[in-house]
Amino acid sequence: MASTSDPRLTEEARAALTASLASVGSSLDADLHSRAADIHANSAALARQQSDVAKQTAMLGKQTDQLQKVADKSRDQLKEIGDVQNWAELIERDLLLVEETLRIAEDDLNSGQDVNGLHPVHNGSVAGSK
Repeated sequence: MASTSDPRLTEEARAALTASLASVGSSLDADLHSRAADIHANSAALARQQSDVAKQTAMLGKQTDQLQKVADKSRDQLKEIGDVQNWAELIERDLLLVEETLRIAEDDLNSGQDVNGLHPVHNGSVAGSK
């Protein structure tokens, strides 16, 4: 059996340990380099995506402004339609009132009374008397 203080065995053990550590270090180094390359590539991709998102956001802002203008214009037009409808309803009500008044007056004339419930008078005489 060899002695633990044999310089040749100590040197072989040291060389084996160094080779093993170099192998592990190389493996870790390659893994870290791969991860660093991925991080760098992802960083560039994220920067491009961020730029694209900023551009798209600006475009959406412009579209929002355009759509807001369309909505405002449509609201104003609907308000005008409502105003016209209200005006038309007022005129229709007035025309119905005039129509009813004329109907009552016509009925009164056909029944021989004036609109105040009295017999109509022409030139100081009662209508129908001569």
